[in-house]
Amino acid sequence: MEHQDYYRALLARDARFDGSFYVAVTSTGIYCRPICRVKTPKPENCVFFSNAAAAESAGYRPCLRCRPELAPNNLSYLSQNRLIQVATCLIAQGYLDQYGCAGLAKRLGVSDRHLRRLFEQTFGVSPIAYAQSQRLLLAKRLLMDTALPMAQIALCAGFGSLRRFNEVFVDKYRLTPTSLRKDARQITAQVDAQRFELSYRAPYPISQVMEFWQKRQIAGLEYVDETVYERTLAILCQGKPLIGWYRLEISENKQKIFVYLSESLLPAVMQVLQLVRRQFDLDADPHAINEVLTLLNCSIETIRVPGAVSGYEVAIRSIIEQVISTEAARRIIEKMVANFGEPVSLTEKLTHLFPTPSRLSAVSEDEWRALGLSRTKARAIWALSNAVVAGELELDNVVDVNLAITNLLALPGIGPWTAGYIALRAWQSPDVFLEDDYVIKKLLPDTTTGERIKWAANFRPWRSYLVFAMWAIWQANAVSDQPISLLMAKESV
Repeated sequence: MEHQDYYRALLARDARFDGSFYVAVTSTGIYCRPICRVKTPKPENCVFFSNAAAAESAGYRPCLRCRPELAPNNLSYLSQNRLIQVATCLIAQGYLDQYGCAGLAKRLGVSDRHLRRLFEQTFGVSPIAYAQSQRLLLAKRLLMDTALPMAQIALCAGFGSLRRFNEVFVDKYRLTPTSLRKDARQITAQVDAQRFELSYRAPYPISQVMEFWQKRQIAGLEYVDETVYERTLAILCQGKPLIGWYRLEISENKQKIFVYLSESLLPAVMQVLQLVRRQFDLDADPHAINEVLTLLNCSIETIRVPGAVSGYEVAIRSIIEQVISTEAARRIIEKMVANFGEPVSLTEKLTHLFPTPSRLSAVSEDEWRALGLSRTKARAIWALSNAVVAGELELDNVVDVNLAITNLLALPGIGPWTAGYIALRAWQSPDVFLEDDYVIKKLLPDTTTGERIKWAANFRPWRSYLVFAMWAIWQANAVSDQPISLLMAKESV
């Protein structure tokens, strides 16, 4: 957009642009979200940036009122470059701190120079500068939202020492961490958890998303009701295993999600919050997606694609869910978690972790059969688990989605539907279409696979959302006894 377009969006306080750009004010040295309620600056004093890192690199500090660190990410923008999308995820996991820029580039399969060039083109800063801005924004969030000691905040935000944290904070924000904490309106002090706030772009289909998780909730691993989701989590943070739990509460009126994190997971707070954003698809742009989905001749609510905490977990669940009903699969997975998941004493409801690849690779066929699993599915789980244990298969932070799907298809018991479903949910790939899905074939009768693929091409780049939209239509019986023209694209397509 041009400068005047950004300014018009700023004048309108248009929530559709929240997280899509930031406005920096030259007279104050502060940058804000476009929804900030402070007095609108003069247009000649405004400089617009596509991301917070670029604004901070230019010498601006974040607004204490609108809090840019709480803005949703621009998934529509990041999804245009898969490598950048994965790189930002790995940076949140501390990969850059642990292995350096050269190590991150190697993990992504590109040269160090190419990675730096991509970050300059996308964010206007180097990977190191981007990572530092993320650490500072996290530290600011911890200062304003928690009662954690300064030393713990420094470590949780990825700074090597309290002294280094203070130096960088003062240099970049022209504030001391202590003074910022004094200005915080609320400090949440929990006995066993810390509370964090996440934003999303409205509208958000709370009932659709929570119903998805309710139907699939596994006793001991997770608990779900209409507005609350909680689960156990085992995660690696810079090579160190952490075990804990998190709870998510959705507030529709405030357009916010509150996340409560156990103390044991605080060293990985940036990583866990990122996982939650992915799991609940908080960074989607519903207006861009709905603009494409209106090509359906059906009235549907806004759609989100539930993501995943673990690619391996989604893969195992999808294998078990093949052919059988969601409820039948849920019962089998529940037995599997109870029998092979590591017992933990976290809360009364959260008692087990999801089984590890090494544990499931050692389960005998008789044990699988006792759970109600077929021999074919048991062999598929063995093959997948062994490939993960051997380092031959990557199921998280996948850069080349097509290659990863090909690797999945090479395993026994994994067909195109299963591989596509894993890509759709585990890798947050927005443009996956399951052309041979049972429901999709029912909604598009008398069509060949090629015809369905050609038809779905009209819904690029949001075909993953098209899949969930069609499932929602089927579930709601919106096309019961209706002609196929109800679902075919309009003539304008």
